[in-house]
Amino acid sequence: MEPYTHHVPPPCDQEVEILYRDQHLLVVNKPDGLLSVPGRFVKDCVLNRLLLEFPSATIMHRLDLDSSGIMIIPLNKTSLRDLNRQLRERMVEKRYVAVVFGLVESDQGEIDKPIGRDWFNRPRQIIDSERGKAALTRYRVLGRDPARHRSRLLLSPVTGRSHQLRLHLASIDHPILGCDLYAHEEARQMSDRLMLHASFVAFTHPHHGKRVEFECTPPFLSTSMGRP
Repeated sequence: MEPYTHHVPPPCDQEVEILYRDQHLLVVNKPDGLLSVPGRFVKDCVLNRLLLEFPSATIMHRLDLDSSGIMIIPLNKTSLRDLNRQLRERMVEKRYVAVVFGLVESDQGEIDKPIGRDWFNRPRQIIDSERGKAALTRYRVLGRDPARHRSRLLLSPVTGRSHQLRLHLASIDHPILGCDLYAHEEARQMSDRLMLHASFVAFTHPHHGKRVEFECTPPFLSTSMGRP
C-alpha cells in the first residue's frame, strides 16, 4: 500500500499528462492528490489509469500522494530491469522544486541526516542517528519572498529515503508548505496542497543508450518570488 497521509484522499479529477512515449517507456506528470499505485481503499492511481491504454506499464518508483511531477514508467521487462539498475547505482538524476516556510539563509547547502521509521506514528519517518539509514539532500535557493515569509528551493536528493525531502527540510526549520506530516501548523495552513514537485529527471535510455532529460514546470511556480 502506498503510505498516503492521514486521510483517505478525495477523488482526483486531474489528468495524468504524458510528457514522452515510445515503445519502451513513458514519462508522465502525476498530479497531486493521485496515488502512484493502488492503495488499500483507493484504487484510482497513476498505474491503473495508464494500464487502460498501456497494458504492459509497470512502476519503478513512486511519488507521494500529495506530491506532483515526473514519473518514469517502463513498458517492458527489459526497460524495467535496466532502469531499476540505474536507480540502484544512482545513475538517475532527479530534481524537485519546493516552496518552504521562512527565508533560507544560505544560497545553497546540503542536509546530511539519517532517516528511520517512526514505528509509533506510521507512516511518519524520523531523524535517527543510531538506527537510521544515510540520507543526503542538496538544495539551492531559487527565490525568496520576504512578504510571504517563504523560499523556493531546487532540491537534489542523493539518496531516496521515504519522505526524505519533507523530513529533511522540516529538520532545518524550513518545512514544505502544505505538508500535513512534518510541517508546523502555520506552514501547513499556508498552502492547500503540498508544495513539492518532481520537476526534472535524467537517465540513460534503456534501448538506445543515450542520456535523456525531461523537465516539467511546477503548477504552483510563482514568477513573482524574488531571486536569491
